[in-house]
This record gives sequence, C-alpha cells and structure tokens, in this order.
Amino acid sequence: MMTYVAGDEPTKLTAGSSMATGRKRRDVLELGAGYGLVLLVIWTPRPLQTVLFYVAVAALAAIFWRSFKSWSAMGLRTANFLRSLWVMGVAMILATVAVFLAIRLHTLHVPDGLVLFLKTYWGYALWSFVQQILLLDFFLLRLLRLLPGRKSAVAATAGIFALAHLPNPILTPLTLLWGLAACLVFLRYRNLYPLAMAHAIFGICIAITVPGPASHNMRVGLGYLQYRPSRNRQRSQIDQIVSTQAWVIAEAPTRRCWRHARP
Repeated sequence: MMTYVAGDEPTKLTAGSSMATGRKRRDVLELGAGYGLVLLVIWTPRPLQTVLFYVAVAALAAIFWRSFKSWSAMGLRTANFLRSLWVMGVAMILATVAVFLAIRLHTLHVPDGLVLFLKTYWGYALWSFVQQILLLDFFLLRLLRLLPGRKSAVAATAGIFALAHLPNPILTPLTLLWGLAACLVFLRYRNLYPLAMAHAIFGICIAITVPGPASHNMRVGLGYLQYRPSRNRQRSQIDQIVSTQAWVIAEAPTRRCWRHARP
C-alpha cells in the first residue's frame, strides 16, 4: 500500500507539472506572437503594413479560437453588468468635465449634429470593444497564469498596453492609467461590457477635446512620427492601420469633424 502511494504520487505530480509547464509555454508563445504582431503593425510603413495587418488579424483570431472556453469566461455575460455600470458613469462625469474645459479653452471640435456624431464615431465604439477583448481576455488572462500574483499581472498588462501607444505623449500615460483601472475592475466583476463603453467614452472625449496638432490626431507608432498637420482637412487619426488607442489592428474612424468623414 505504502509502496504504491509513494510510487504513484510523484507520477501524478510529474504529469500535473508537465501540463502546467506546457500551458505556460503556450501562453508565452501566444503573448509573444500576438504582441509582436501588434508592434509590427504599428511601426511598419505601408504597403507592408497592410499585409501584416491581415496576418495579425488571422493569428489573433486563431489563438482566440484555440483557447476559447466560454463567453462567460471572457466577460461577455450579463452577470454583474449593473453592478459594474458605475464605471461608465465615472467615464461620463470625467468626459463632461473635459468637454467643459475644452469649451473654455476653445479646443472643442465636434461633428454638427447627433447624426453626424454617430456616423463619425460608431466605428470607434466598436473598436473600443475589440480593444477591451485584447487587453483583458488576451493579455491579462494569460499574464495571470504566468506571473506570481494579480498585482504583477495587472501592472504588466497595463504596461504593455501603454508601451504600444509610444511615442504619443498624451495617449501613453492615459492608457497606462486606463489599463490599470480596466484590469482591476474586470478582475472584480468579470464583465467586459461596461469597460468597453467607458473606453469608447474616454477615446471619443480625447478626440473632440484635444487639438489635432497636440495629439497628432491620436496616432501612435510610426503614424505619430509621420504626422503632418493640414490646414484644410485633418486626416484620420491614423496613417497606419492602427486606431487611436490601438496597439493592434484596425482602423477606427474617429475623425474630428463631419468634413473628415468625406471620402
């Protein structure tokens, strides 16, 4: 009896350890590949950037498909939605204060009318949702398995999120703060919807309150360095296929006034 237990227990531990090691190795590879593709998209000039964009989309979609467990595990659920809705309320209050200050400083620039506003920013609202999935479901959940504690995982996730917004001096510190807050709220409530809405509010607020020359139309990476202001028409917030707060893949149509929506 004792001989059986003594011989069997190490086998179980070895098997469990082997599975854990394999899981960690896979997490490291997925994180490295995903983040590496994000940075390549941000810092690569066209036309090669377009190719990398589709490669990154396909790679991230494949990783999500392979690791998918349930919608609930991703935070796409109704549980705790109302309890975490205060996050959107805080975002609205802060955005209101920012708009008031922009009015006083004469830097506010919004589309003319609700319809044009929605046409201009609906795409960015969807992109905010995608960003939260990448931030929380792709990076945070894997770093939680790799790092020794929640605090280190949250700090690392927020850090790589902010680093992807370099060299923009406005977006980099703001995304660091938002990354920390979003990770902590997600770990408490495990509901992604209010965070996506708050993200959209913050991003649109920056777009309409900060002058284009100051934020380089909210571009990051190579797009920030290549920014050239125009008197007649500000271009989309991105030269690259990268959104305002994007460390990844997509073109967020957050133009600064209705004229920018014209082809």
